[in-house]
Amino acid sequence: MTILVLGATGKTGRRVTSALDALDVDHRPASRRTDLRFDWHDQSTWAPALNGATAVYLVPPAMNLDDAEVAAFVPRAVEAGVRRFVLLSARGIASDDGRERAVRESDVDWTILRPTWFSQNFSEDYFLPEILSGEVTLPIDGASAGADGAHPFIDAQDIADVAVAALTQDGHAGVVYELSGPEAVTFGEALARIGDVSGRPIRINDVPAADYTTMLVRAGIAEPYAHVLTMSLTAIRAGHDAALSDGVPTVLGHDGRLFDDYTKQAARAWA
Repeated sequence: MTILVLGATGKTGRRVTSALDALDVDHRPASRRTDLRFDWHDQSTWAPALNGATAVYLVPPAMNLDDAEVAAFVPRAVEAGVRRFVLLSARGIASDDGRERAVRESDVDWTILRPTWFSQNFSEDYFLPEILSGEVTLPIDGASAGADGAHPFIDAQDIADVAVAALTQDGHAGVVYELSGPEAVTFGEALARIGDVSGRPIRINDVPAADYTTMLVRAGIAEPYAHVLTMSLTAIRAGHDAALSDGVPTVLGHDGRLFDDYTKQAARAWA
């Protein structure tokens, strides 16, 4: 088995790569920044990455809802000899999502992972610049004003561990795993815990949902994806996304990492 790890420099991809290293499983990390270059928008990079691969950790293009690249890549991968896909999807994805449909219809083994928001969004990207500035802007709508719902943020290492199990073990074909952390915390609680380990006071700046979408678009995020992010965060704030999922203990046999464990490990990011 040779596993192609896409998004190998990303939050989950580099952890999948490290875990495969530790298991001494033959694998090939690929991204726009690795020696073996892979770019979703440059199909000339696909064949060299796929050469000899029999399984793929499939991380779709970031900040992009377009399923055309994945729909084109999957049959190319099968033709090249890939017999197993593990797709990184997301909680709440639409039932007709083209990326999930592409692997389901591939006629080879597939597993789909649907995680909640990553804990590492606070320390590796997305919220990090705002945390360092001392103020995190979040959206609300009329119904969620004054609310601060909880969410079971998941550690990226738990996602990677589930992905590695699905890539290297039998018994996961044709399964969709809903993944979450073992506890739901509000943004206020999360930022307070980050403040405890970093010594940084961090406040929340609530803005109307439409203003938040505009802020994301001005920051360079495509408008359709900006709407999805806003809707997701607004739902969390309104208390609609606190449910725990059982995918991590089902696959790994133990609960995932607590948010406090994550903050202790990531503390240097906020130093």
